[in-house]
Amino acid sequence: MNGKVPHIVQYQGSKRLLAPQILAFMPDRFNRLVEPFAGMAAVSVAVAQEYKAKSYIVNDINEPILQILQMAVEKPDTLIEQYTATWNEQFGFSDGHVEHFFHIREKFNAGERNAVNMLYLLARCVKGAVRYGKNGNFNQSPDKRRHGTNPNNMADNVCSISHLLKNKVVFSVLDYREIIAQAQPGDLVYMDPPYQGVSDTRDNRYLSGVNFQEFSDALLVLNKKGVDYLVSYDGECGGKAYGEELPRELRCAKMMLNAGISTQATLLGKRHVTYEALYVSESLNEKIKDAPTQMTFWEGAV
Repeated sequence: MNGKVPHIVQYQGSKRLLAPQILAFMPDRFNRLVEPFAGMAAVSVAVAQEYKAKSYIVNDINEPILQILQMAVEKPDTLIEQYTATWNEQFGFSDGHVEHFFHIREKFNAGERNAVNMLYLLARCVKGAVRYGKNGNFNQSPDKRRHGTNPNNMADNVCSISHLLKNKVVFSVLDYREIIAQAQPGDLVYMDPPYQGVSDTRDNRYLSGVNFQEFSDALLVLNKKGVDYLVSYDGECGGKAYGEELPRELRCAKMMLNAGISTQATLLGKRHVTYEALYVSESLNEKIKDAPTQMTFWEGAV
């Protein structure tokens, strides 16, 4: 890949570090990349950096997250200017930088759910992890050891992302099934649904869950339309599997990507490698099998 993938802020669950492995299962060129569960859109940014797609659909049901991305692409200077002002407030806040975090969190939960407040909370919270309580309020705690991403460090990445994606993206805040319905042959759909809480129960890390059967049915629709897709889903760590595999009737190939040493296992004094599953649709499978440089990644269909 052409250097490191630029990113706006640390974001738990981001596929930025796995992007080179994921892109290895994509054609050299295709019409449009569709991300129904974009998060911070690390895969779209990586694809743009490699000039693989002509255009993009970037969607996420979490509107403030989507607004960060849209401002970064369409109004990078405004995003950095407003973030800088909010970030600088913490140094003059009478009760200290930790209390400033709670002040912004309270404003966010009271209705000011805009891109800048969301970005500041992400930059300051523990592990860059989005967490919501049962009442729908953001409830993650601040990382008391640091002040969050410095605006000067963030600015270069934001400008790089804007340069890569400006005038090429349609942004939306829709149910993933509505986005999948827009996909056509020639597109590639990359899906990273809520971390294997893929269930119909609400996960406090996300605004809504994803029903396993409904998700599988949506993939069947893509199969029938002949649309290529990739899905990041289950995995394993230390020999222990987590998450439910996608149904075999989808006829996907299942690859295991090395996601590195588990941080949680390290804290427990163990050294386990985490592997994340990547499902490759049958139609895409047929295309990448013909690419000699990618054959070393191939492990066969499930």
